[in-house]
Formats: sequence, C-alpha cells, structure tokens
Amino acid sequence: MATRWLTFDCFGTLVDWRHGIGTTGELLFPGRGAELLGAYIEIEAEVEKEKPFRRYRVVLAETLRRAAASLKLDLKHDDATALTSTLPHWPVFPDVGPALRTLHADGWKLALLTNCDRDLIALTERRLPEPFDAVVTAEDVSAYKPDHAHFQRFASVFGGSGNAWIHVAQSYYHDITPAAELGIRRIWVNRQGERDDPTLAEAVVSGLAELPEAVKRLAAAPH
Repeated sequence: MATRWLTFDCFGTLVDWRHGIGTTGELLFPGRGAELLGAYIEIEAEVEKEKPFRRYRVVLAETLRRAAASLKLDLKHDDATALTSTLPHWPVFPDVGPALRTLHADGWKLALLTNCDRDLIALTERRLPEPFDAVVTAEDVSAYKPDHAHFQRFASVFGGSGNAWIHVAQSYYHDITPAAELGIRRIWVNRQGERDDPTLAEAVVSGLAELPEAVKRLAAAPH
C-alpha cells in the first residue's frame, strides 16, 4: 500500500498568522494593528513575486516597511525585523492538535509545504502539537507558492500521487489554486469565510475539527 500523505500549509492553516501580524502591528503602532495587517496582506504576495528570490525573513521586513509606508506610519529601522522576531510565538489554532493526532492515528503521514525559511519553520514546529514527517520550505525551492515548486519537490522526493496525497490549506491563492492546476487532491480550510469559488476545492471545511471526516470522504472518492 502506498504511503498516504497529507500536506499542509502552515501559516493561516495551522498557525494564526493574522493574530500574529496584527498583534505585532499593534505593539509597533498602538491602535493601528488591524490597519497594518490589512495593508500587509495586500502587499506581501507582490513582494514574494519579485526577483531574485529572497528569504522569507527579508520578505517579512520589506512587506512590513511598505505596509507601514502605505499608511504613513514611521517604522523605525530596528523595528523592520519585528515580524521575524515574533513569528515563532504566533499562536497555533486550538483545533490543530486533535485533528493532527487523529489523522496520524488513521495512518496518514504529515508534511508542511511552507512559504518560510528553514530556521523559522523549525522554531514554529517546536510549538506544533503533533510532529511532522517532512517539510518543504520556500528556501528549499527558491520560490513562493503559488509557484508549483513546493509541490513538484514534494512529489519528486516523496512520490505523493492520486488518493495517497491530499493537500490541506487555508489560502485559496497560494495553495488551492496551484494544487488544482497540478491535479492534486485538495481541501480548503476556509477559516475566514471567504467567497472564492468553492468548486475549485474538492472539499471545504471551516476549521480542522471537520478535517478528519473530510479526509476520509475524499480519500474514498474516485480521483
């Protein structure tokens, strides 16, 4: 029997990055954290697209600078690395532990496909309530999702395919879209109640409490 893999995005799916960035923004600019988070979300993907490839810590700092500038906030030079400093402490969603333990017990191996640096994700992994069996980072492939490189590297190293590989993620843009383009089975964790076309995902859940049952149904369905 083929090894069965569930690959996950990390930030937004397992870790509450909105809370992490918003709280950091509030510390830097009291009363403006929510605005800074909104500006950050609008800008980050464009920074990730820029060439040559830059490590995620650089993306975090540059996006924070541009987000602050767009709001006419005076970001001090030394504060540009604030998100890199706080990222290892961003909270894990409370539904993550029970879901991952159930999935591991059901025989699935777990992997992270993350737009992050190796050292930063290693610090985050220490706080995740269940160990992961494999990790592919942006640093490993010199690209950021929605580029296909994470998925291609995972397939080449671990051989995931068909019903033995399901990708699970919150980001429609970074994860669900490229997984669909590559024909990878996929479950959208729509934590924010977004209105993107749900038919692009093969299953949609509002949180990880629903994930084990969704995985069972999808794994049993024809591919």
